Amino acid sequence: MNTTDSNYTRKRIAILGSTGSIGTQTLNVVRRHPDRFQIEVLCAGHNADLLIAQALEFEPNAVAIADPAQYERVNEALAPHMIKVFAGLDAIADLMEMETIDVVVAAVVGYAGLKPTLRAIEHGHAIALANKETMVVAGQIVTAAAAKYGVPILPVDSEHSAIFQSLVGEQGTWDPARQRMVSAVDKILLTASGGPFRGFSRAQLSQVTLADALKHPNWSMGRKVTIDSASLMNKGLEVIEAYWLFGVPADDIEVLVHPQSVVHSMVQYRDGSIKAQLGVPTMETPIQYALSFPERIESHLPRLSFADYPQLTFERPDTDTFRCLPLAYEAIRRGGNIPCAMNAANEVAVRRFINGEIGFLDIPDVVERAVADTPFIASPTLQQLIDTNNHINPQTEE
Repeated sequence: MNTTDSNYTRKRIAILGSTGSIGTQTLNVVRRHPDRFQIEVLCAGHNADLLIAQALEFEPNAVAIADPAQYERVNEALAPHMIKVFAGLDAIADLMEMETIDVVVAAVVGYAGLKPTLRAIEHGHAIALANKETMVVAGQIVTAAAAKYGVPILPVDSEHSAIFQSLVGEQGTWDPARQRMVSAVDKILLTASGGPFRGFSRAQLSQVTLADALKHPNWSMGRKVTIDSASLMNKGLEVIEAYWLFGVPADDIEVLVHPQSVVHSMVQYRDGSIKAQLGVPTMETPIQYALSFPERIESHLPRLSFADYPQLTFERPDTDTFRCLPLAYEAIRRGGNIPCAMNAANEVAVRRFINGEIGFLDIPDVVERAVADTPFIASPTLQQLIDTNNHINPQTEE
């Protein structure tokens, strides 16, 4: 790690998906803590203009853009500044081998984040994980690799960060490098905002539009994550991610709808005690915690005032209406390549919904049919997971 004139060691950061919602918020954290963090690598999908602007501001060693057609444009803008430029998905994965990286922020949306994240783990880089699909698709392979190489996986999703923070300090606490769970945990309580359609009936959902689905009441996120939140598939993916991150059986992970989005998640222990992490709804807090762990550093963000939230409410999700959540539970119970198939089908369904080809209520139907048609593999290899994904969803997104 590089050092400055301060007493701190600067962590060198690579961001997979720097132009997306998590990537740009990560850069906000870095911008406010130049004594703590520096940007070593920036990787983006198609947004050349924003990638160029980010590179000119943060002066990384290298950048990569997944779209090869954008290479000349990015290279022409950055070559005079001695910033190396690469293009293509393979190049992004290759950059994760750089010895000058300390932490990789895995913020690429969807299946596309799997290959570079695995490469980073194999080269000993800590992972600040915001790409839940990586764990959904290949949780067993990813956690085994993290244990083999002694690499910590630090959750960035607000819910999983809350669980992690609730575990720190407990007897036999969760070790992110060994993926070992606290023995005293009874249950994980995973909170969900309920999204823009909380309380809607199936008749109401049959009429909703893309614009409706993108109006999340509490969080500012990318389109796919926002739509997944509206369908509760995002919460299903988070159940699977929690299963692999914390080693808790699916039946011991309970989802609670919490509309205020103040309690980000909770851990119930075997003596009946519950620990929770609370805060204002912003992703910058869990991003900063993952980057600074095991320290807590100063934040400019507003502090939570309980006077502004006189009521904190919780309710069970409506799984009859929002069928994506039970589909995710079924997928992790079956295991093997089924979560991978479910994730691939959901990416297809969301893309078709965005394109106006199907309605909102068709999303779980598309997922259910694709999973039913997928040959089951109990202990898939990485290549078999890749084949499962590509059979259902040959097109991936940034």
